[in-house]
Amino acid sequence: MELSDFIPAGNQGGNPALYELENRAMDPGGAVLGEMARVAPWDGRTLVDLGCGSGFWLPGYAEKAGRVIGVEPDERLLPLARARDPRVEVLHGSAEHIPLDDASVDVVHARFAYFFPPGCDAGLAEVLRVLKPGGALVVVDNDLRSGQFAGLLKASPWAAPQNGGRPTDDWWSQRGAERTEVMSEWLFADREDFEAVLRLEFPADVADPWLAEYPEALGLSYGYVLFTLRK
Repeated sequence: MELSDFIPAGNQGGNPALYELENRAMDPGGAVLGEMARVAPWDGRTLVDLGCGSGFWLPGYAEKAGRVIGVEPDERLLPLARARDPRVEVLHGSAEHIPLDDASVDVVHARFAYFFPPGCDAGLAEVLRVLKPGGALVVVDNDLRSGQFAGLLKASPWAAPQNGGRPTDDWWSQRGAERTEVMSEWLFADREDFEAVLRLEFPADVADPWLAEYPEALGLSYGYVLFTLRK
């Protein structure tokens, strides 16, 4: 199936093994996951991880959800996601092509996937189609206002943030979404892994000066923002 809205990710799609290390280091205290569960609980419910990638988060969702479905457009990552957990179903699809029935899902998660406004209305309409009345979409994005990671984003031509995230904030606000900030961190087991992941996410002229400034660091502070839209 050809997915017209699929744009391959340079980090996970290009190097899934290294991105696995990034996921392990992300939010070690569980602050983001806890806030996601607070704004849209999934206990006993049907949850879709939209753009699930290699499926890192799927087993955790399956601990409490009644049903977990991963949806991923990158065919290179589908076998990895499908091997994660026998309790989880993983389907080939995308934000604009979700292979599920109308009003069949309670919660949809999208971590750093597709929802980079503007131009996301088609995917949002598709998510609302599959959500049950009272269901919720929770989008996890970078908070460009807080944390060391935000500083790197602002310096990176790969990220090219605009006006401290205002266009993204305004887009979600106009659609009635709730905005929640969560401060967390990356924390790696060793310096080599940290350096490799930072260079995966940022060009050398951004990553290398930061690493030189913090030669003992095994991680950095990281601000997240959640956008929650209820049907």
